[in-house]
Amino acid sequence: MELNGGAGPSDLEARARQLGAALDALIPALHARRDLLRQIGMNLPPGTSSGFEIIREEMAFLLDRLRAGAAELARYRALAETATQLAASLDVQQVLDEAMDSVIALTGAERGYILLRDEDSGEMVFSVARNLERETLDESGFMVSRTIVEQVIATGQPVVTTNAQDDPRFATQQSVMFFALRSILCVPLVARGTMVGVVYADNRVKDALFGQDELALLVAFADQAAVAIENARLFERLQRALAEASEMSELMDNVLASIASGVITTDVNAIITLCNSAAESILDVPRGEVLNRPLRIALPVLYGQLQPALAAIFEKGETEVIEAELPLPGRDPASLVLKLTPLRNEQRPPAETEGVAIVLDDLSEIKQRDATLAMVRRYLPPAMVDQIQNLDGLGLGGARRVISVVFVETLPFEAMPLGLPPDALLERLNLYLTAAAEAIHARQGLVDKFIGSEVMGLFNTQLNPDDEHAWKALQAAITMRDELEALSARLGQPQMRCCRIGVHTGVATLGNVGNATRRDFTAIGDMINLAKRLQEHAAYGQVIISDDTYQLCREHIASHDCEMHVTERATIQVRGRRQPVAVYEVVCTR
Repeated sequence: MELNGGAGPSDLEARARQLGAALDALIPALHARRDLLRQIGMNLPPGTSSGFEIIREEMAFLLDRLRAGAAELARYRALAETATQLAASLDVQQVLDEAMDSVIALTGAERGYILLRDEDSGEMVFSVARNLERETLDESGFMVSRTIVEQVIATGQPVVTTNAQDDPRFATQQSVMFFALRSILCVPLVARGTMVGVVYADNRVKDALFGQDELALLVAFADQAAVAIENARLFERLQRALAEASEMSELMDNVLASIASGVITTDVNAIITLCNSAAESILDVPRGEVLNRPLRIALPVLYGQLQPALAAIFEKGETEVIEAELPLPGRDPASLVLKLTPLRNEQRPPAETEGVAIVLDDLSEIKQRDATLAMVRRYLPPAMVDQIQNLDGLGLGGARRVISVVFVETLPFEAMPLGLPPDALLERLNLYLTAAAEAIHARQGLVDKFIGSEVMGLFNTQLNPDDEHAWKALQAAITMRDELEALSARLGQPQMRCCRIGVHTGVATLGNVGNATRRDFTAIGDMINLAKRLQEHAAYGQVIISDDTYQLCREHIASHDCEMHVTERATIQVRGRRQPVAVYEVVCTR
C-alpha cells in the first residue's frame, strides 16, 4: 500500500488502520501456509513470521502515535484559535472569562482561576474563577492549594502534579488533604518578560489528568493569554486616561467659559492654541478663525501691542502687564489690561518657556462708568455716589419708607433784573440752584429734581439712609436760606427776600420709574404734595416745617447753639386733606 506524502493526519491514521487490518489478515494466512509447507517438508524463510509480527506491533505503535499526534495537533489548533479569539477582544473581563474557559477545555480540568498583579499594590489578586459548565465561581467558595500558587509566584516556574495526595512536595499541605485535591496545573502568566499573573487549574476526582503534554500546552496558552490580558488592561487604562482627559478638558472648557477675563494661549512659535469665549467676545473674533494660527496673522492689532513683551517673556521668562487702547472693528476703542505669563514645563529641567498665557480684561465699561460717576459727583454728595450701584438693584417699582423732603423756590422769576439776556438769566438762575443743591448735599441729601427755579431734596432714601433725616433736612433748609440771601446781597439785591422753603416728614414711595432703557429715581405720595404746599404757603425768606418734622427735631432745636427759634403759625388747609395742617416757622439768629 502506497502512502501519499501530502496526506493529512486523519488520512495517515486511516491508511495506518487499513495497513494494520491487512496485516491482521495476512499473518493468520501466513501461519496456515507455514503449516502446509511443513507437512511437505518445506518451510518459510527464517524470520518471516516473526518479522510480520514485529511489523504488526510497529504499525500498532505507529497508529497510537498518529492518534496521539492528531489529538495534540487538534489541541494546538484549538490553542491557536483560542489565542486569536482572545487577541480580538479588548474587554478585560471577557478576556479573563474566555481564557479560563479555554484552559479548562484544553486541559480537561474541572475548574480554574486566574490571579493578576494589582497595578497599584503589586500584589496578586483574585480576578476570575470558572468551572467546567462555564459558570463564574465566587472567590470565597473557591478553595485551592495556596502553597502551589505561591510557589509559582515565587519561582516563576510552572507546577504540575498528577496526584497531589501522593506528591511528596504537597501531600502534607492542609489544603491538599482537606479539599482532596488531585490533578493540579499552575503556570505563570508572563507578558513582555514580566509575570503579570498566575493561572491555576485542578481536578478533584481524576488522577494523572495532567502530564507534561498538558503542561506544555498550558504554558504555551498562558503566554498568549498573558499578552491578551495585558493588551485588554492597557486598553482599559487608555480608556480611563482618555475619559479623565476628556473630563478634564470639559472641566477646563467650563472653567474657561465661566471666566469673565479673556484667555489666549500660544506655543513657543506664537501659534494660538486656546481662545476662550470671553476673549472671543472682547476681541469680536470667532475662535475658529484664530485657533492654530500665528498670533501676528490672526490678531495683528493685538500682536502689535504685545510683540515687545513677547520677546522679553521668551528671553527672561518674566510676567508682563500692559495697558492698551485697542482699535477693534465694530466698536469703540477698547481699554484693555493684558497680563502675559510664561508657560513652563516644570518636568523638563531646566524649566523652559514653552508658550505664553495672555489674560485680557476689558476695562472699557469700568472707565466709562468711572467717567459717568465723576460727572455725577458734580451733582451728588460723595457718600451718595458710593451707593449709586444700588439703584439697579431696586428695579422698576418702589418701596415705602419714612423720609424728609425739602422744597425750595430759590427766587421768583419776576425778581430777576429786567433786561437780562437769556444766557445771563440762565447763568444767574444756575447760581441760585447751585447754592440750594450744595446746601442739600452738605447734609447728605439727594437732589431729586430741578423744576424751573425750584429744587426738591430728599433725605433718608435707599441711597442716603440717615436716622437723623428730619434734623438734616431742617439744617439744610436753614443753611439754604442763609446762602441764598447772601448770594442776593453779592449780586446787588440785598433788599430782596429771595427764597421760600417747606420741610415735611412722612411716608413716601421711593424707587425707579421709567422703562428698561431709561429710569429716574424719585419719590411719590401725599407727603410730597404736602411739602410742596408748605413751600407755597411760606412767605419769601421763611422756612416752614410741618408738625411731623418739628416733633422729630424739637430736642435738637432746644440744644442747638445757633439760637434757633420756632414759632407756630396759623394752620393751613391743604387741598386733598380734610383736617388743617399745623405749621411752624423756624428762624436761626447768630
